[in-house]
Amino acid sequence: MKVISQIQNNHAELTTWRRDIHAHPELGFEEERTAKLVADHLEGFGYQVERGVGGTGLVGTLRNGESTRTIGLRADMDALPIQESNEFDHRSKVEGKMHACGHDGHTTMLLGAAKYLAETRNFDGSIHLVFQPAEEGLGGAKAMVDDGLFERYPMDSIYGMHNKPGLDVGRFAIRPGPMMAGGGFFDIRLTGRGAHGARPESSADPIVAASQIVSALQSVVSRNVDPQDTAVLSVTRLLSGEAYNVIPNEATVGGTVRAFQPATLDLMESRIGDIATGIAQSLGVIADYDFRLIFLPLINDEESTRIAGDVAASIVSENNLNRQGPGIMASEDFSYMLNECKGAYINIGNGGEEGHCEVHNPGYDFNDEILPLGATFFARLAETQLAK
Repeated sequence: MKVISQIQNNHAELTTWRRDIHAHPELGFEEERTAKLVADHLEGFGYQVERGVGGTGLVGTLRNGESTRTIGLRADMDALPIQESNEFDHRSKVEGKMHACGHDGHTTMLLGAAKYLAETRNFDGSIHLVFQPAEEGLGGAKAMVDDGLFERYPMDSIYGMHNKPGLDVGRFAIRPGPMMAGGGFFDIRLTGRGAHGARPESSADPIVAASQIVSALQSVVSRNVDPQDTAVLSVTRLLSGEAYNVIPNEATVGGTVRAFQPATLDLMESRIGDIATGIAQSLGVIADYDFRLIFLPLINDEESTRIAGDVAASIVSENNLNRQGPGIMASEDFSYMLNECKGAYINIGNGGEEGHCEVHNPGYDFNDEILPLGATFFARLAETQLAK
């Protein structure tokens, strides 16, 4: 691997930064400490920093030379509401919160690149480093876009990166076009008529309605979505009742949908509503349906994908780059930035050894071994796009 020597020499420092962030996790739109740490480092490196973009987000800008070309590099900063099960020294110090998705590593890799780029200035143009809050389903990317991110910081292209457990260290994966699914959450609130459990004939039972709705929703993908398309509908919440002998007044069904095509998301939104209201009405129950689009499909620009792939291959070799990586049914709100500005999103291997831990797991930890590699990728991407 052709890791930049100056960055490799800072490996211990990067590890210290990463573990400090890991030990002090903050949920979406609460990243005050993390944002201050990032901003202080960037200002120390010589960047112009604007804080409070889209809430707790920030942008650091470094200019060199006379070119008007620009590039954006993005990392996410938020943690998850998960109780960490690890016992190492840098485990979370905050009850019920942990960095279970590696955003501590993403932030550190971009900081590592930032330090190198400020020291060497081997580029001609402007680099905008975007540190985003609230990626985990709270709309941080959209908040930054709505706050005028691209009007205030015009970018020719923008790039993001995510660690991938199961992908070997020293490998990257990317794909042009749809790479990660768009996703939405839904709630179906059913209001019936409660009764004694021994007298069901006097009720309008929301639990019976909920049960039939859950079963019928399994037909949405299998009988409505084109078999050549890919979609997921999962019911993940079914709430009702507190007593054994009481038929309750209300029940709630909730879940998530994922798809690579916006039209497919629209189709599933419509069909869930039709099924819920139709079944509820047939059983004398009222259905209140709410669907919320949380993530757009993440679509990589073809040219930007090629550029990112070429940079990755120059570091780890073509044999360690998958240019047609698998589509991922999980979602990523960097999609809102790619919807406004061309760019690409790439996966970096976090380790594929037996027993590796997936993200969003209480035993997960970012692999510090890849910090210099990820920082090198970000740095080389900027130097390639803004070559003198």
